[in-house]
Parts: sequence; structure tokens; C-alpha cells
Amino acid sequence: MTHPGVGPITALATEVFLGDPRRFANGKAVASYIGMIPEENSSGGRQRFGKLSKQGNTLLRFLWGQAAMQAVRRDPELLRFYRRKLVQKGLGKAIVAAARKLGIRLWIMLRDEIDYTEFCRRGNLLRQCGTASAGMPEGDSGPR
Repeated sequence: MTHPGVGPITALATEVFLGDPRRFANGKAVASYIGMIPEENSSGGRQRFGKLSKQGNTLLRFLWGQAAMQAVRRDPELLRFYRRKLVQKGLGKAIVAAARKLGIRLWIMLRDEIDYTEFCRRGNLLRQCGTASAGMPEGDSGPR
């Protein structure tokens, strides 16, 4: 793993505990497998999110949290994300959000068998081409 802030122990643990990365459909499935998503207690159209489900591997969750704090110092995009979450949600939730994002990045790098520079290159290409839609629907939905 060549991601800044991720050492050999975190990289090895990620590879060992995730196993075959192609078995996960998306990043949300990876985060759910590790236990980095909140529990949900919803009723009557109202969503209530609670604490982390913690159903996955405790060691990997810990390593991702520690690596996220180092990666935030070395990766400007992750730093921007962390600072935004820090203002919105507070320290604890910001660390968990950065750890989840880092974990999904590591999964993508494992799945596609690429290094960090290629990962960044692909991200820059998506932003330059305008294909990164930030959750917006496909098609012409702009004002006329």
C-alpha cells in the first residue's frame, strides 16, 4: 500500500481481513463489513442513527482510525474532508468518517491493484471530465 499515512501493518491487516476485495459490491459494503457504519433505529418515517455497529474486525477498525490521523496530515484532499467533518460533527465523528473514507480508498486500491499515484490520477480525471456528479442524477436536469 502506498497511501500516505498507511504503514506496512495496516496495509497487511487490510489485505488479510478483507480477503478478496471483489466480493464487496461497493464501499458501503466494505464499511459495513468492518463495522464503520452507524446502527439505525427508524420508525414512522423518522431515521435515527446511533453508535457504530462494531460488528466487524476490531483490530482493523483501530488500525484504520490510527492510519486516518496520519493520512490526514499527508493527504490534502483527506485533510479538507476531515476539517469539514470536524466543524460539522465534532472530533470523534470526524476521525471515524476519515477512517471510513481511508478504508474505502484502501479497498479500491486493493480491488483495482493500483498504487496511490494512480488512484489520485483517476480521481483528477473524473473531476476534470465532469463525470463526478456528487450524487446528482444523470441527464440534463439543469435550468433552462
